[in-house]
Order: sequence, then structure tokens, then C-alpha cells
Amino acid sequence: MGQDYSYKHDFNQFIINNSVIGFFETPIQLKSGRLSYFYVNWRNVVSDVFLIDQLTDYLINFIEEKKFEVDCFIGVPEGATKIGIITQFKWAKNQNDFKKKAYPLPMARGKIKQHGDPEDRAYIGPPKGNIVVIEDVTTTGQSLLELLTQLNELNVTCIATISLTSRNELRGDGTTIKTILAQKGIKYYAMSNALELLPLLSKKIDLDLSLREKIERYFEMYGERPLKL
Repeated sequence: MGQDYSYKHDFNQFIINNSVIGFFETPIQLKSGRLSYFYVNWRNVVSDVFLIDQLTDYLINFIEEKKFEVDCFIGVPEGATKIGIITQFKWAKNQNDFKKKAYPLPMARGKIKQHGDPEDRAYIGPPKGNIVVIEDVTTTGQSLLELLTQLNELNVTCIATISLTSRNELRGDGTTIKTILAQKGIKYYAMSNALELLPLLSKKIDLDLSLREKIERYFEMYGERPLKL
């Protein structure tokens, strides 16, 4: 997942320095129902103009390395909505054929309207052409799959999905989102992942032994593979 990303070290440090990932003494319950002693949350970064400008630069560098033949980017609502909009704007503006009506600026609605044109019900400005979907954090990938289902109703092709951070967790049926998307012919990339980030962070803050053991047990139960902190 993104192992050939030449900016990976800098991006991981950007994540740690801006507290995107961290630990809980008391676990929180995720949407999946799992109790987690660590978090991955991009909210503070996407709420700051300076930081989201840096973030989308990392993302565009990653995209350019992959040489996608893409027409537009769209973020999974609502965590990656702003990321998708700013990435699309910055990326399109740098294209040689940047002109009026050349590139859409799509946004998926967090809640689908019950009336109106199908495109307007699910989107404020629908995506067109070859699409790359951006997600902030992937746990089981359910929100990502829901957006892909909506996109199937339009005459567009999703060529890839990019997650800023994967939590490296298995779904309830033991599969991974990467496997599910591969079956649909869609590539999945993660620019960073918990299996790399958590050991880096635990060394930086000298993580308590009992908390270390709880997180390792969490990955024994739910992780794509075991984690040693």
C-alpha cells in the first residue's frame, strides 16, 4: 500500500507532528463496534488552511507518481470532502488544458436528497470521466464502498481509491477493502498506515507497557497482521 511512495518518511512525520494519530488510555468505540486504544483523525489538519495546503501537496505528489489518467477527484463524505475539493482544484489548475468547462468540481453529499435530478440528489456538482476517490481514514472501508455504489449510477469510471491512512484492519468477514476493490477492478492505495505509524509514535512518546499490550492484542484480533510495538 503505497510502499514506493518517495515522500513516505516526510508524510509520516507530518502525520505524527500534527497529532493525526495518537493513543487513548480509555478506548473509544468505532463505527464497527470495536474498542480502539488508538485514533487516526485528520480533522485538525483539514480544518486549517495552511495544513490542508501542505496535505494536498503531498497527495498531488503521490498522484503524479502514480501517473493516473484521471479527470477528477472526489472525497468520501464528510471526512474527505474538503480534501477532494481542494485536490481537484489545485490539480486541475496545473493541467495544460485548464480552461472553462474542462474540469468539474464535484462534491458528494453527506446525506442524499429524496427529490430532484439523480445527479443533484447525491452530489453538489457530479463527477465526470475517470474518477479517483479520496478517503481520509480507512477502517473497514464501508463509507468508501457506499460512495462507489453511488458512482456506479453515473456514467463514470473509478480507476483508483486513495486513503490518507489505513488502520490495517480486517472487515467483519475477514477480508480487506483492498481485496474487495480488486475484485471490482479498482486499485486501492494507502499513503500511510497504522502498522508503520504506531511503532514510530510509540518510540517517540515511550508508550506505557500495558497500553502497548492492549494495542498489540487489538491487532491480533482485528489487524491484517500482528503488530509489535
